[in-house]
Amino acid sequence: MSGGYLRPHWPAVSRVHASFTLRTGGVSRAPFEAFNLGAHVGDEPAAVAQNRVLLRQQLSLPREPLWLEQVHGTEVVDADRLGAARGPPRADGALTRQCGTVLAVLVADCLPVLFAARDGSAVAVAHAGWRGLAAGVLESTVAALAGSGALQAWLGPAISAEHFEVGEEVRAAFLAHDPAAAAAFAPNARGRWQCDLQALARARLEALGVESVHADASCCFAQRHRFYSYRRDGVTGRMAALIWLHAASMVSRS
Repeated sequence: MSGGYLRPHWPAVSRVHASFTLRTGGVSRAPFEAFNLGAHVGDEPAAVAQNRVLLRQQLSLPREPLWLEQVHGTEVVDADRLGAARGPPRADGALTRQCGTVLAVLVADCLPVLFAARDGSAVAVAHAGWRGLAAGVLESTVAALAGSGALQAWLGPAISAEHFEVGEEVRAAFLAHDPAAAAAFAPNARGRWQCDLQALARARLEALGVESVHADASCCFAQRHRFYSYRRDGVTGRMAALIWLHAASMVSRS
């Protein structure tokens, strides 16, 4: 049974490998059908476990991904220093400089962001829902990668501005950090705002000096057959954005 995947289009070096899962090809039943990778959403544990086995087999992952307990915060863990920690780390970002360590974040509308050092020395992931994005999860991730040289980033599928209606408190949280963030909010007829997560992320990354930013502009809400969307469906599955390093001598498509 073949799962569905997106391959980031970015000029990553050959030893950087990344993928984004679609909802197709797994074993989960409704309302989680089919390739749900989230163990915290109410799906049958056996189905999630089987989907994770399929993930590892189909992507030829060197080991089980580091699954995080995501809390919409700014904590970023160094996967190389975790040791034999019990349970998933409570964080919304992770980094590694070691070959074979697979990083992952789970999403269903929130923005997944992958990072890679241009020299292939490090990679990282960040889970950027609006709360984490406003609080500084991208800033925390870039700070954790300090010393890795020039960075590039890939913004994965998320809910688009057309479908992401927010209140004034969300807009205010971003404008308090940068008044120019107003450009990412469009007023609607209900007196609320349509919020562009990718535009907000791009602005944050530009301010951090990350000049090489690439994106997949697909909308999770609008494409039911490809993506899970929490705002659209409520009870639903989760997709994963993954990144890892292979030894320079290994050849694999990324």
